[in-house]
Amino acid sequence: MFKIRIFGLLILSVTAACYNPPRNCKDFKEGEFSFTTTIGDNEQTTTFVRTVDTEIDFFEGKADTSSIRWINDCEYIVKKLNPQTTSEEKSIHMKILSTTDSSYTFEYGLVGSSNKSRGTAFKVN
Repeated sequence: MFKIRIFGLLILSVTAACYNPPRNCKDFKEGEFSFTTTIGDNEQTTTFVRTVDTEIDFFEGKADTSSIRWINDCEYIVKKLNPQTTSEEKSIHMKILSTTDSSYTFEYGLVGSSNKSRGTAFKVN
């Protein structure tokens, strides 16, 4: 009985380790995207247009431009070009975790911070 449990755990571990969600990150390096998140009690939607090295965010009627530095096909660093506060001066690390044909799930946080958040962006065009 003990050997059966060990074998079962081994099979489960190997199966879990071998599963990688699809990540066709190159499909999302450029384009127009939409992302909705909850801030306080309100849902907020931002749209953004990304080229290989620039991202323009549109939020509450304002546009904000950031530079992008790709680390690899699925990770990049975003840095605002014209920060208005010291907190806006901090770079954000973005990592695409999985993709579908029209969206990607990502993890993001300040560079060097262990606090991460997740979201899903949908390709508009």
